[in-house]
Amino acid sequence: MLDKKVIENVLCAALSKGGDFAEVFVEDKYNSNIKLVGGQIENIVSGRDYGVGIRIFDKYNCIYAFTNDSTEDNLVKVAKEAASALQGTTIDLRLSFMKANSTNYNPIKIMPSSVEKKAKIDLMRKGYEVAKNYDSSISQVTVNYLDGEQNVLIANSDGLFAEDKRVRTRYSVSSVASKDGEMQEGFYGPGASMGFEFFDKINVEEVATEASRIAKTMVHAEYCPSGVMPVIMDNEFGGVLFHEACGHALEATSVAKGGSALCNKLGETIASTLVTAIDDGTMPNEWGTTNIDDEGTPTQKNVLIENGVLKSYMIDKLNGRRMGMDSTGSARRQSYKFAPTSRMNNTYIAAGNSNLEEIIANTEKGLYAKKLGGGSVNTSTCDFNFAVMEGYLIENGKILKPVRGATLIGNGVKVLQYIDMVGDDLSLGQGMCGSLSGSIPAGLGQPPIRVKSLTVGGRKGDE
Repeated sequence: MLDKKVIENVLCAALSKGGDFAEVFVEDKYNSNIKLVGGQIENIVSGRDYGVGIRIFDKYNCIYAFTNDSTEDNLVKVAKEAASALQGTTIDLRLSFMKANSTNYNPIKIMPSSVEKKAKIDLMRKGYEVAKNYDSSISQVTVNYLDGEQNVLIANSDGLFAEDKRVRTRYSVSSVASKDGEMQEGFYGPGASMGFEFFDKINVEEVATEASRIAKTMVHAEYCPSGVMPVIMDNEFGGVLFHEACGHALEATSVAKGGSALCNKLGETIASTLVTAIDDGTMPNEWGTTNIDDEGTPTQKNVLIENGVLKSYMIDKLNGRRMGMDSTGSARRQSYKFAPTSRMNNTYIAAGNSNLEEIIANTEKGLYAKKLGGGSVNTSTCDFNFAVMEGYLIENGKILKPVRGATLIGNGVKVLQYIDMVGDDLSLGQGMCGSLSGSIPAGLGQPPIRVKSLTVGGRKGDE
């Protein structure tokens, strides 16, 4: 993607005014995104992004610049302009690049770019027909198809030279059900670090059915009562609550600056002894898996919490300097236009020993949140507010009826302490995570878990 001699000259220019570390990130990315609304193709967007990011460290400070002109003259010019923010002296840099070895966790069988658009659109039309015809209450269906191929090269003044190819494919269906002037949405959107063979793994008819099933169930549901009660969160995308309310607080981005509620708590018991939480960038073909992170460090399995005890944070190079700790292979960024920082890969709570039926049977009265929606979190305090996309009331150990409009309100640290049952059926969902270094694909998951006490907001009032 760039000649080693060109990279060496750019790194020398980056360190021409001092600084103690410089890095070049080269990205060449292809995207294809197709949207089908109401049975008609609304848009087809295909594109290529190419550019170079240059980063300089001066102890605990960072300078970042980027350009989409990769000629040597321009890159050296950009590097010198970035370096001009420093007032030091030139470092005598003699580089011998060592190509980094890494394991390929994401073998690809069929590159999406080799597949005709018609084959992709046919899959979308099949999903649309199933979702639209699921029930007469389904008033609108949207189907999205996405694939992408990202090639990156990362080299730095420590002599690192690493390359990676990231291929991802995703298919999602959103169904809207209408009744008496009110509407409810159901959504399901699996994805993977796979090529077009992803469609050998999923059944688009099942994806479409699931989206419409949720919408139909919720449009016929009563409003949820409010109150403090036990809440059971199901597996897969239920993991979004841990991701948002606890995971971000374990990123060095927050921890290094003292902005996390979990600062300085390594070795302390912060959660129920039933909770073991992991961030793993090495899970084969998972949505958030990469072979190396965006600083060229091999990804790894990081045990964050083990039996309730905080064991590790997720750390990138710069924040590792600030914390006096090594990188955990957790640096990520949306594109060359963003400096990397610590982010999650595939984050989940490990499986326990109970099953979902046992958890429900042991709950006298509470809420079963089968699907969670979006929410908001204050990462400095871990306070959160999440919508429940699909919920059910539980009474006397049995599911009583579906309820809509529920929200979960609480604090991530307290929720970790209040988990009193953990299921044995771990499953991961897929999402896009936004933070300082842009929007990135992130896997998130858990087995079914029960929180013994949580505030539930609902329009029906207290019960």
